Amino acid sequence: MTTVAVVEDDTHILAAVTRGLTGRGHVVLGATSGLRALGEIVDQRPDVVVLDLGLPDIDGLELLRMLRAVTSVPVIVATARDDEDAIIRTLDAGADEYVVKPYSANQLDARIRAVLRRVREDDTEEPMQVGGLTMDARSRVASIDGHPMDLSRKEFDLLWHLATRHGEVVSKRELLAAVWRQPYGGPEKTIDVHLSWLRTKLGESAKTPRYLRSVRGVGVMLVDPHAA
Repeated sequence: MTTVAVVEDDTHILAAVTRGLTGRGHVVLGATSGLRALGEIVDQRPDVVVLDLGLPDIDGLELLRMLRAVTSVPVIVATARDDEDAIIRTLDAGADEYVVKPYSANQLDARIRAVLRRVREDDTEEPMQVGGLTMDARSRVASIDGHPMDLSRKEFDLLWHLATRHGEVVSKRELLAAVWRQPYGGPEKTIDVHLSWLRTKLGESAKTPRYLRSVRGVGVMLVDPHAA
């Protein structure tokens, strides 16, 4: 059975979600406030969290950041906020999926199964090395030339995806779909910003690239700078 922590301040929605998910074989832990939910999630260690952003005691985005500081549990944000900037901020803060209200129990169940499939795939991935860059998907640890890299969740996901395709040009459309879960495209600026942050942490720049090579109008690729 999958244990799902649902953080939702509307008791009617919480009850409906609980009925829908338990009817599909999940165990549901419900909480109507953010700080109470944080303690329960740390103690109970659910398989996935469904998080509303409009909570009475703390903004859901801040709770998401607090969760990311102490656990790697997958988080599906389920909220009425549907503007593009809010979606991007939430995904960048560490959400694994974003669902806009109203949603059906079937849709939420499908998102939960999709997130857990990705987690299981990560758990089977072997550590990867490209030149002096090493990455471990299970521990989510990356290092460059033996020095640990301080990467955000999205930075790690972006670098990992490029590493799995190292030596190949990856389009920004593919990165939006694979890393930001936006299969129909979206603003490419957020990719450019994250690539800039990654270049800094890799000890390079766009003018003097080592690992990250941009191909104008096509995409970006990760290469081994020591390869002939």
